[in-house]
Amino acid sequence: MKKTLLLALLLLPAMLFAQPNTEAKPITTNIGISKMVSHPALDAIEQGIQDYLATTGLPITYDKQNCNAEISTAVAIAQKFKSDNKDLVIGIATPPAQALAQVFKDIPVVFGAITDPLAAGLVANYDKTEDTNVCGISDLNPVKLQLETYFSIVKPKRLGMIYTSSEANGVAMMELAKKICEEDGVQFVAAAISNSSEVKMAALSIVDRVDAMYIAIDNTVVSAITSVSEVCLKEGVPLFNTDTTSSEKIDFLMSWGFNYYTVGVETGKVVERIIKGEKPKDIGAIFFNDPTQFELWFNLDNAKKLGITISDDLLAKASVLIQDGEKHQVAK
Repeated sequence: MKKTLLLALLLLPAMLFAQPNTEAKPITTNIGISKMVSHPALDAIEQGIQDYLATTGLPITYDKQNCNAEISTAVAIAQKFKSDNKDLVIGIATPPAQALAQVFKDIPVVFGAITDPLAAGLVANYDKTEDTNVCGISDLNPVKLQLETYFSIVKPKRLGMIYTSSEANGVAMMELAKKICEEDGVQFVAAAISNSSEVKMAALSIVDRVDAMYIAIDNTVVSAITSVSEVCLKEGVPLFNTDTTSSEKIDFLMSWGFNYYTVGVETGKVVERIIKGEKPKDIGAIFFNDPTQFELWFNLDNAKKLGITISDDLLAKASVLIQDGEKHQVAK
C-alpha cells in the first residue's frame, strides 16, 4: 500500500505536465482580394475592409491582387486563389466577383460594390431562398433622384454618358439612365468603351452633342475620370460624377454617391459575420437605404466658370463644397 502511494506521488508531476493544452488557438483565415483596377473608390473599399477587420482581433492574412481591368486576369487570379486554398475570397467590382463565383463553389465569395448583383449573375434572387456561397454589398445609387436633381440645376436638352459595354454594372447603369432621360424628356447620348484607354476618345466623340455629362458607377470609366473632366472643362460642359472618392481633384459640377471607404467597412462586416459562422445564404445581397451613407458634393468654382447657380436649398444638403480651390466639409 505504501509502495503504491509512493509510486502515485512520484508519477503525479509527470501526469500534470503531460496534460494537453485544451485552449485552442484562433485559426488564421487566409483571404484573397481581387480588385478590378486601382482607382480611389476601389482602393478605398480595399482599405476599409482591412481597417474594419483589424478592429475585430481576428487573425487574418491577405493576398491582394489587381486585375488591371482585364477579365482574363480576373479569371487567372481566381484560379490562383483556388490553388492557394484560400479560406474566403473577396471580389471588388463585378468582373473579379464573377470570376471568383465561377471558380469557387464551396468556400465563401464576398462581393464589394456590385451595383446589380442579380444582373451580374452573382445571386439568383434577393429573398435569400437559394443555397449559395456568394453574398456581399451593393453600391446601387438612388439614380432617379440623382439625375433629376442634376437636371434641375443644369436643365439639359441632351445628356451624355460613357459606359463600359463589357461590364454588367456599366450596362445596367446606362439602361437605367436612358430610361430616366426618356421619362424626363431629355435626349440620351451614350458612348460605349471596352477599356480605360478609350475613355478620352469617347468623351471627345460626344461632348459637342450634349449639354451635360453624367458618369455613373463604372469602374473602367471612373479610372480615367480625369480625362473626362479635362474634355468637359475645355468645352464648357458640366460634369456629374457619382463617385465622390475620385471627385476631389477634378473639375466636376456635382458629385453624389457613396463614401467608398464606408462600402469597404460594410464589406468587412460581412466577412466578419462569415468567419464567425454565419452562412452566405443567410446574408445575401445588402443594399444601402440610409441617406446619410451618401454624400452630395458641389464644386462652386466650376459652377462659377459655367455660369450655373445652385440653389440654397441644395447647398444646404451638401456634405462637401469645393470653393477657391479648397475642400470644405459642411457641418450638419
